[in-house]
Amino acid sequence: MKHYHYIFTGSGLSALMTVYEMILSGKFNDKTILLLDENPKKSNDRTWCFWDNSSLFDEIVSKKWDVALFADSTFKRDLDLNPYQYKMIRGLDFYNLVFDLISKQENIHFANQKVIDFEELGNHCIVKTENESYTCNKIFNSIYNPNLVKSQSKYPLLQQHFIGWFIKSKEEVFDRNTATFMDFSVEQRGNTRFMYVLPTSSTEALLEYTLFSKDLLSKEEYENEIQIYIKKLGVSDYEIVEKEQGNIPMTSYKFWKHNTKNIINIGSVGGWTKASTGYTFKNTTKKSKELIQFLSNQSDLRKFHKTDKFWFYDLLFLDVLFKRNDLGSKVFSALFKKGNPTLIFKFLDEETTFWEDLQVIWKCPKGLFVNALLRRIFK
Repeated sequence: MKHYHYIFTGSGLSALMTVYEMILSGKFNDKTILLLDENPKKSNDRTWCFWDNSSLFDEIVSKKWDVALFADSTFKRDLDLNPYQYKMIRGLDFYNLVFDLISKQENIHFANQKVIDFEELGNHCIVKTENESYTCNKIFNSIYNPNLVKSQSKYPLLQQHFIGWFIKSKEEVFDRNTATFMDFSVEQRGNTRFMYVLPTSSTEALLEYTLFSKDLLSKEEYENEIQIYIKKLGVSDYEIVEKEQGNIPMTSYKFWKHNTKNIINIGSVGGWTKASTGYTFKNTTKKSKELIQFLSNQSDLRKFHKTDKFWFYDLLFLDVLFKRNDLGSKVFSALFKKGNPTLIFKFLDEETTFWEDLQVIWKCPKGLFVNALLRRIFK
């Protein structure tokens, strides 16, 4: 069996971002690294968006917006994001960027193989694929196991699930300078449901019908709602250029409890997804940098994770939405109707002081969150 210093089981965003940071650091040139994934990452299978006030990955950002629209059935508000911009990166552009860099590293390899098992054996680990087996010093696992969360009830699990259409319209109906961050004017049907619209021109946009809820819908339900929304926008003649769909787990479950001395869970299975929003890209850039710094002077992977106040805020938020999923629109509307957009996005980026936290939290329906807090204390 061939031996590596590090093996990544799965090569999604978290794995590629961590390898990218390894390369940039220059501290792992003497380490052999293997990435394993059944998906060769040759197609545009997803779109990542994030708000940012730096030049983070600007070379592959396909579109930026200075304004984001928030709406529900009773009001609309254009959110001035300054000093942030809302940015979009196509999955394929990110894959190409990282794999191009990987191809120039003699110590890093990718194998298009499906991982079927891995385990720690004393001071080393073994990884088995459908084709062969490998040994290594450390494993970075990003293969999500939903049973870890579903088999317990202490930490609620919601899904951020969606289907998106990239469309090209004959009519000029989109404001290319404004992204629709959340539009809750769609029928809620007892859930937290909204439309998400990212215009790339006056005639082109990505429209996603999105839910934060426990259960998924049939494909027809998502697509029917997208068609209704497109018609409401005044679009009658259009073509569908691409489709995408996704399902992001939203939970404060302590995935890191499953880390061992030599195996660490990263990405969604490591709790790297922002539990209250499902946003992944920005969080992953931060976590991967922290992990590389950690590896510079630590070897026991069980010591990497630290729980902070934002983990608890997310937990309470999910407690509220899990129990009263029909009130999601009310919660978000209370937050964005009069709240300071810059402060809210700073809060969601987990960069606020406690005083700033309170300024955001006070905008939310207090009764719902006080009850959630009391239930959590006595749970």
